[in-house]
Amino acid sequence: MAIDAMEFFRLSAGRWQSQRTTHHLAFRRSELGESDIVVEALAVGDPAVAELCTYHGVDPVLAAGGALVSWHGRMDWDRQDEEQHKGSTVMVIVPDSPDGRQGRLLRERGYAEVAPVAGQYVMDAEDGLNLITEYETMSVVERFWFAAPDLRLRTSTLKRFGGFSTATFCAEKRVDAAAAAVESQERTAVQTERSYSLWGW
Repeated sequence: MAIDAMEFFRLSAGRWQSQRTTHHLAFRRSELGESDIVVEALAVGDPAVAELCTYHGVDPVLAAGGALVSWHGRMDWDRQDEEQHKGSTVMVIVPDSPDGRQGRLLRERGYAEVAPVAGQYVMDAEDGLNLITEYETMSVVERFWFAAPDLRLRTSTLKRFGGFSTATFCAEKRVDAAAAAVESQERTAVQTERSYSLWGW
């Protein structure tokens, strides 16, 4: 049975360990990395969903829900004294088809740029989630799919309009959905306490 994008987010909820290989085509070199990722599915009525819709000028009523994704990792080319890669972003699904399998994807933070961005999503025939995002200087195509319930795979291709590009493959294994749910509740409490707002970042 085909699933929609919001169901894909719900199936992705939990804690994941990611092994990543990035090919830097201009340098003809590959780089390995690893990260811990936590995904929390967000319901339609979640304040973070409404807030991101408002930021992008979208009526929150049109949203199907979203996800909060947090990550902490490192790449091989990082120096010992550099801060590890970490952050979080809210993503919101805004369907434009009755089955919810295609539409707009709003992000608090883009894949290639640390700024809010809107792109397109489409579920393919194999129930893979494809994200297409155009930036001012580049375009990014990502595909997520499940090889098994607790094994998610991801590819991304970044192409700069000048020709420089990278290609990335990630294998992500779910490690503890229950622990992720507890952490999610703790994060929500902290965010509520400090009155989290997109407008202040």
